[in-house]
Amino acid sequence: MQKRAAVFIDGGYLDNVLLHYGRAKIDYEKMVQDLTGENPLLRAYYYHCLPYQSAEPTPEEKQKFSSAERFLRRLSRLNSFTVRKGKLQYRGKTDDGKPLFEQKRVDVALATDLVMHGTKRLITHAILITGDSDFIPAVEIAQSEGVHITLFYGNGENSMPHDELMDAVDSRHMITQEMIDKWKREERAETI
Repeated sequence: MQKRAAVFIDGGYLDNVLLHYGRAKIDYEKMVQDLTGENPLLRAYYYHCLPYQSAEPTPEEKQKFSSAERFLRRLSRLNSFTVRKGKLQYRGKTDDGKPLFEQKRVDVALATDLVMHGTKRLITHAILITGDSDFIPAVEIAQSEGVHITLFYGNGENSMPHDELMDAVDSRHMITQEMIDKWKREERAETI
C-alpha cells in the first residue's frame, strides 16, 4: 500500500497551544506539510465551533462570529483542507458568573473521520493535534487497521494531553517554539 497521511486538527485544542506561544498566527499549509513529512497528504481536517451568539447578539458577539466565519472560510479554501464545524452550546454560568460553553459534534466528527480513513485503508499515517482521551477508541480502531498514529501536542497549562492518549498513540512530539517559528504566517501572505 502506498504511504498516505491525513492530519486531524482539533481547532479548540490548537488555539490553546498557540495561546501558549503568544497567539501565534500560523500558515496552516506550512504546518501540515511539515507534520506529514515524507508521507503524501490525502487531506487535512480542521474541527472547531463558531463562537456563541445569543438570540440578540451584542456587537462584540457579532464581530467575533464574523471573524471566525471568515477564518474558517479561508481555511476551507486551502489545498486539501476540509473544515468540519461543530456547535457551541451555552450551558449556564460558572460559580464566579462566567458563561459556560460546551462544544458539540467536534470530537465525534474527528473520531468518525479517523476511523473511516483507517477502516477504508485510505491512509497509512494519521497525525493528530489534540489532547483529549475521548479519541482513544478511534485511535485503537485505526491502529488495528495498520494506521500509524502520531500525536502532536502542546505543553502549556491548557494543552497538556491526557496521559492515556499519550500511551495509546504510536509516536508523540511536543510542539515547540522552533516549530511555531517555522509555521508562522508571513505578514503579507494571503494564506492562513
